[in-house]
Amino acid sequence: MLDAKTLLDLQLYIDLHRQKSISLCSAEPLYSLELMELDLESFVEARRKPTFAQLLFAHIDKKQLQDAQVYKKAGLDRKLFSKIRSNPDYRPRKHTAIALALALELSRNEVDTLLEAAGHVLSESETTDLILLFCLERGIYGIDDVNAALYRFGCKTLN
Repeated sequence: MLDAKTLLDLQLYIDLHRQKSISLCSAEPLYSLELMELDLESFVEARRKPTFAQLLFAHIDKKQLQDAQVYKKAGLDRKLFSKIRSNPDYRPRKHTAIALALALELSRNEVDTLLEAAGHVLSESETTDLILLFCLERGIYGIDDVNAALYRFGCKTLN
């Protein structure tokens, strides 16, 4: 369970990020002329990034962990993890991707990259995401601790 000071810090963190002003979009074009001239196939191949599964298993291999260690620490069942392992195009729910990122104790940049590969993002306009960002920045990776913080603020827990 998180202590009172950490919970107070979390409340201040949420309040601070809610008050940030919204930055204006730039008027720069999205694509350069060079990219526009490429045919669609070349464009897709030039922009393709690794899938969620590729990134996930690269992190697992890099940290020299067993699959069971990761899915148990993430609070996931073997069947779901098997789906991810067997289907390279599998896109997990956001909470599943977050739980796996926490189990792997990934850095903020690594979490952002992993979530992007699953089609998700951590938003500073969502209380749940602010709590997750707070936990990542403070090195709070325990699923039970993160769930306690989410529950404390009335948010849906990870599992």
